[in-house]
Amino acid sequence: MNILVVRTDKLGDFITALPAIYVLKKRDEKNRVVVCVSPINEALARSCDFIDEVIVDAPDSSVFELAKKIRNEKIDASLTLFSNTRVAFAQFLARIPKTIAPATKMAQIFYTSRVSQRRSEVKMAEFEYNLELARALFPDLDLAYKKPLLEFLDAKNVYDVFRVNNEIEKEIVAFHVGFGGSSDANWNLDEYETLIREVVKKAKHQVVLTFGPDENELYEEMQNRLRGEDVIFYLSLDGVMYFAKLISNFKLFVSTSTGTYHLASLVGCPTLTFFGDSLFASSKRWKGIGDEKSQTHFMLPRDEEKRAKMFDEVKRTLLRV
Repeated sequence: MNILVVRTDKLGDFITALPAIYVLKKRDEKNRVVVCVSPINEALARSCDFIDEVIVDAPDSSVFELAKKIRNEKIDASLTLFSNTRVAFAQFLARIPKTIAPATKMAQIFYTSRVSQRRSEVKMAEFEYNLELARALFPDLDLAYKKPLLEFLDAKNVYDVFRVNNEIEKEIVAFHVGFGGSSDANWNLDEYETLIREVVKKAKHQVVLTFGPDENELYEEMQNRLRGEDVIFYLSLDGVMYFAKLISNFKLFVSTSTGTYHLASLVGCPTLTFFGDSLFASSKRWKGIGDEKSQTHFMLPRDEEKRAKMFDEVKRTLLRV
């Protein structure tokens, strides 16, 4: 059976789709699982051994070109985890016999099966909703998946080379101070600086600050703020897969709820993560797909007094690592 899974949004969103993709492949290894993703997620999709083919939805291509790509894969059934009119119409044009999607938005008219999930109620996490939607295709589907879901044979080598090149002898606690995705909560740079200095002062771990390829200004600012401290600054210019391999060996990854947090959870790195104080942005909705015992969540309050108390709690948590 040729199964198409569609998730064409950001890095973290696509990672929440991976457990559903895995269990579809695990159900029957003869299933051919094809994914449709945005260009940013192509490399990650191709690294997963439970994905057989990748269709890239290029933003500069027409919906008819996308439909042709899908039609060429001879899809028997599709599962669209997050829909929009473009991907819905493309599947309609590709004449897929069975198309499944959540019963939301106008785009649902193009699907043969629409499943009411009411994700806005946040009765479960995003990845759990994706898993449940997969059961619309196979009601008896086993939703269990391995953790970590993605492992690499050369990850230790990547980590060892990084340690040698940066003269690192201790385990690494990483801070990713950037802000992105659907997250609406984070500490400011003054607060991050305080947290980082506390970990550096304890001298138990090597602190590494990581930055995305488009965060040059932030990279330079944090270098200026922490000049003279024993901190490694890493600007990620080597691609998402190198970064995934690298952080899979870190002791802890500290960040707001953004794509890099989901990547860390995917590859088994323990996380300490900050979420918005709302149901939409909460850890209940956006917890990582990794082992829950390796995830520490903080919902940052808007009230300044409560925020100050939580900051002290975060500080104490970091110093216990």
